[in-house]
Amino acid sequence: MSDLLRDAASGPLAAELPARFLEQHALLPLHVAGDGVVVVAAAREVDPTVLDVLRRRLGREVRLVDAALNDIQAALLGAGRDATTATASAATDAAGLGDLRAQADDAPVVQLVNAALADALRRGASDVHLESAADGLRVRLREDGVLRDLARYPVALAAGALSRVKLLAGLDIAERRLPQDGRARVRHGGRDVDVRVATLPGLHGESAVLRVLDHGGGQARTLDTLGMPADLAERLRGVLRRTSGLVLATGPTGSGKTTTLYAALSYLNTPGVKVVSVEDPVEYELPGVTQVPVHRKAGLGFAQALRSILRHDPDIVMVGEMRDRETAEVAVQAALTGHLVFSTLHTNDAASGVTRLVDMGIEPYLVAATVQAILAQRLVRVLCDTCARPAGDGSRVPQGCDACRGSGYRGRAGLYELLVPDEGLRRAVVGRESLATLRQLARASGTRFLAEAGDAMVRSGQTSREEVLRVTEGSDAA
Repeated sequence: MSDLLRDAASGPLAAELPARFLEQHALLPLHVAGDGVVVVAAAREVDPTVLDVLRRRLGREVRLVDAALNDIQAALLGAGRDATTATASAATDAAGLGDLRAQADDAPVVQLVNAALADALRRGASDVHLESAADGLRVRLREDGVLRDLARYPVALAAGALSRVKLLAGLDIAERRLPQDGRARVRHGGRDVDVRVATLPGLHGESAVLRVLDHGGGQARTLDTLGMPADLAERLRGVLRRTSGLVLATGPTGSGKTTTLYAALSYLNTPGVKVVSVEDPVEYELPGVTQVPVHRKAGLGFAQALRSILRHDPDIVMVGEMRDRETAEVAVQAALTGHLVFSTLHTNDAASGVTRLVDMGIEPYLVAATVQAILAQRLVRVLCDTCARPAGDGSRVPQGCDACRGSGYRGRAGLYELLVPDEGLRRAVVGRESLATLRQLARASGTRFLAEAGDAMVRSGQTSREEVLRVTEGSDAA
């Protein structure tokens, strides 16, 4: 093994990875096997985020084999690949890898990143944005769907802060020319919280977004805790009890679609049922569910993963998003062959989900035969109970106070529009009727549109009319 390691350390595969990365994680790529997988020697257990970095940099799937730590270190040292050696793959500019690591470990940098994450978790923010600008580093939090400035720091701290974030997420700190994605796990309030990290190169340096994946104390959301009206929730449960077909959640990015689908899977996930998902990325771990992350560079997209999943005899399948015709076709065929399939689409309302499938190339008769329900949704900010002022008809208007940091709102709630096609609507789909006609038929079959759901929330004093207009603009308001 030692001879093989020595040869590999000076080979082309090892050159694809920074020496510091190989040394830090006790790894060494050996060769490409007959099945196209890269065989990598590992001296200890490898974190999943590190495996993601390996797959991304090598452009292939990875298979780990055991090796002694001393042998890997000796091979790297003998090939001149030790951490103190400056290599072309590890130095993207004048700052060496050692300098970046030193900056990342500086006390002010560590405190900056820790404080930003702590503030995000304390304030219930969904994202932390670290943005490099000409005049320094801007830190912002997305609270209740709206970005708010948190702090600004000198330019001197920017590179270190971004390197610190990369280290937490198992990313390559020397790579600053290309976007990277990873995950980190932080401790807060006695529990572990997952953080999804994405970096992006910019004119004045890199920026990073840290998405906080926290269900509040580690408890997964359920249908009962989503805040759906009781009648709509019961109608949705009736659809979920069906054994085949397609159930879609629609809405813009950040509208809570994935959370809703996770709640639906949790409702259906019983010992006698096999549930498999393919996601990009896996945002939350669902006990009892087989979750498959997408790896496009390795040739594993939604459609390819879904085809493989169907050979594992699942009862229920979740496809993170139907982005193309190929994925939609496989999902529809799965729904036709006795599987209950969940997925998401980006459309303004429920009826538009039908036309989107047709626009993607799915035959109308197949859409009519497979779609069991489409749930459109938005997240609206909830008025602050401390300062909201009554305005008549049970409605209230925002004011702003210390409790809500002057915004007038605290927290968010869901607006939902559930379309369950009846025979009349299915015939209209087959007949390629207009979207306006489909909406009329949806209303006749009992669908309450998003704007109407918003009006009900305004009249009950939960949110403001301005907030409903903000999130439903572009959806059907008839």
